[in-house]
Amino acid sequence: MLKNSTTPDLVGKSQISGKLIAAGFHALSDPLRIQILELLREQELCVCELCDRLLVPQSKLSFHLKTLKEAALVRSRQEGRWIYYSLNLAQFIALEQYLSDYRRCGQILPARPCSEAD
Repeated sequence: MLKNSTTPDLVGKSQISGKLIAAGFHALSDPLRIQILELLREQELCVCELCDRLLVPQSKLSFHLKTLKEAALVRSRQEGRWIYYSLNLAQFIALEQYLSDYRRCGQILPARPCSEAD
């Protein structure tokens, strides 16, 4: 029996909130979380496999997986007593689209001079 996480698979550009954008970039700011994502880039893995490959205790790994899940960067599914993690590519696309909007910015206008109250 498979049980899917409630983490949304698709987070469209119009639906992504500032809070989720911030959570995504926060999640990407830690070297261990980057290592987790790199491993999940290859295949879906369970916690025990991630612990073995990263040489970290389960409690530490669970904290980082929670952060990645809250940022919607990873999904989990339960099969029996095991929980398997995989990338949520839709969220990576949403973050990429958010950043690409800055690339399309035109010339930024200089500030208008502030008027001082007399």
